[in-house]
Amino acid sequence: MPTHAEDREQVAGFGGFFFKAEDPQTLALWYEEHLGVKRTPRSYEEEPWQQEGGTTIFGVFGANSTYFGRSEQQWMINFRVHDLDAMVAQLRAAEIDVEVDPNEYPNGRFARLQDPEGNPIQLWQEYEIKE
Repeated sequence: MPTHAEDREQVAGFGGFFFKAEDPQTLALWYEEHLGVKRTPRSYEEEPWQQEGGTTIFGVFGANSTYFGRSEQQWMINFRVHDLDAMVAQLRAAEIDVEVDPNEYPNGRFARLQDPEGNPIQLWQEYEIKE
């Protein structure tokens, strides 16, 4: 049995993100219309949403963290975007409230919004880190 972490089998990435909703069909349609995340296929002949390869942060926060907004919120999803300003303009044109973080960080820029059921979403325009 391998003893070093780099010698062990590892997962290759996310295969799905699953959560409960009061109105799953309406919420899935909202994600598809406003963020481009295709709904779960109804058959094996339909193509699922394909995400681009790139950085993925797997952040585990303390139970008392307020980073996600409401104290009872257990998760927040972060989507990478190519052009944060264009995405924000598109969402605002659809009358979706988006808060752009005024700070620029070494790894990029961020904005926050909520889906119609109040789940927090973070958008991230990643910067290339120069070595």
